[in-house]
Amino acid sequence: MLVKSQANGTKRATDWNGVNWRKANRQVRNLRQRIFRATQTGDLKKVRSLQKLMLRSYSNTLLSVRRVTQVNEGKYTAGIDKLVVKTPGARGRLVEYLSTCQPWRAKPAKRVYIPKAKDKLRPLGIPTILDRCLQAKVKNALEPYWEARFEGSSYGFRPGRSCHDAITKIYLIARPNKRKKWVVDADIKGCFDNIDHQFLLDTIGPVPGRELIKQWLKAGYVDKEVFYNTEAGTPQGGVLSPLLANIALHGMEEALDVKYSSQGYIRGSRAVVRYADDFVVFCESKEDAEQAVVTLEEWLSKRGLSLSQEKTRITHLTQGFDFLGFNIRHYKAPQTSKTGYKLLIKPSNESVKAIREKLRAEWQKGLGSNTIALIKRLNPIIRGWANYFRIGVAKAIFYKLDNWMFHRERRYANRTHPTKPQHWKKERYWGRINLGRKDNWVFGDKHTGGFLLKFAWFDIRRHALIPGTYSPDDPSLRKYWQERIKTEVKNLPPSEQRIAKNQNYACEVCGESLFNGEELHTHHVKPRKDGGKDAYHNLKLVHLYCHQQIHSP
Repeated sequence: MLVKSQANGTKRATDWNGVNWRKANRQVRNLRQRIFRATQTGDLKKVRSLQKLMLRSYSNTLLSVRRVTQVNEGKYTAGIDKLVVKTPGARGRLVEYLSTCQPWRAKPAKRVYIPKAKDKLRPLGIPTILDRCLQAKVKNALEPYWEARFEGSSYGFRPGRSCHDAITKIYLIARPNKRKKWVVDADIKGCFDNIDHQFLLDTIGPVPGRELIKQWLKAGYVDKEVFYNTEAGTPQGGVLSPLLANIALHGMEEALDVKYSSQGYIRGSRAVVRYADDFVVFCESKEDAEQAVVTLEEWLSKRGLSLSQEKTRITHLTQGFDFLGFNIRHYKAPQTSKTGYKLLIKPSNESVKAIREKLRAEWQKGLGSNTIALIKRLNPIIRGWANYFRIGVAKAIFYKLDNWMFHRERRYANRTHPTKPQHWKKERYWGRINLGRKDNWVFGDKHTGGFLLKFAWFDIRRHALIPGTYSPDDPSLRKYWQERIKTEVKNLPPSEQRIAKNQNYACEVCGESLFNGEELHTHHVKPRKDGGKDAYHNLKLVHLYCHQQIHSP
């Protein structure tokens, strides 16, 4: 429940389509950087003062509403109050309500279930839209403080860090010329559901917004119209939950006695790589790996957590293990390696099986639809999967998937035109449609020029590991992050890559990076209805919601 504040002040009307997003982003970014810098210098009093300022910031409210109601995947998923916000007017009113109200009591989350591996279901807790917006505001105040403290081995749900960083870190640790060849492939049992509330609150300390966090943790959930109390855990589905999980698991390196040299190189007998609640520990012997498990069990128990006995195992790199969709393993190579082994990081068998199932489902949905509509559904899936796995040794698997896709293309053609001869189908659906490739067997629509991508067209590209504890909130690293973010352009089609480069990889409306997680649209500077052409000089890439603002009345 939210109670209106009685504080005096000028009533402000928020015109959502008229918001100056450049100013809002700049103010929130500056506050985050000031919190980060004050944490580095140990000025805790200043940190708390700046966090209070962030919670009162109108710009923070604007960005939080945009994140929750437009950007996040669950923007149209209602909580127990069945409220969703879809229109600019409603977003403006929500901003005003959040700016002039006093949070009183958090409402329970709505329990929903989503499928996970092996036909299991993952429970999610969906807070109300108001609580999600408040959580986004608190996150902007709390996150930069912890970004200045988090360990460099933590890569999950942190700004500027990704799965690719975790895999690249593993590559550097697991190379055959290194000594840490025993791996604890660990899995925390129900991490989000079992984190001890009191430990988490004690770790967070007396920060502004602490009572709100306590309310969200204790709010409970509603499942099939039945209320349940929450004595432990932080609900998956909340905006703040990933950050709270990272805070709870902070200190794993210290517990495992991971040591670094002054240059940042690992010098101890152990190493750890963590992505949220998934992590692996590298050791020099099996006995040390077994001791690491004992240490972790004791360390996790203080947080109300434990390792899953069924999923946690100790393995040698010659046997390999799966992590974040990749398989990491040493293979014998006596002819080409001084050590007699080579490290290969490939897409795991489960990942290949999952993409085939996903593509098969799209092909089946596409029966009866026109070719170009089918291609528009399949291409983003192919591009996303190939871009994710192209950092590893994936070329052979890419070719196998292309062969599998060719058989799906033939089935589609045969079922769409059962009475036509094969040479007619070949002429209709295959040819050198992609003029940039010397390939006469590209599947597509010759009338429109649309074609289906092939996995093998994505070259293998290594990922540059983020150094140490680098964070986007560190103002001294601004130039580094400006250059690093440009590498995300590889995920765009070639034509859009050129447009992005022409505008220095920034959105023309809000001034933020094009690759901040928002959907991108192509904007015609001179509208086509006024004679504007699809030429590069007339095209700009903007975020979807910035594009809507451009064309708003």
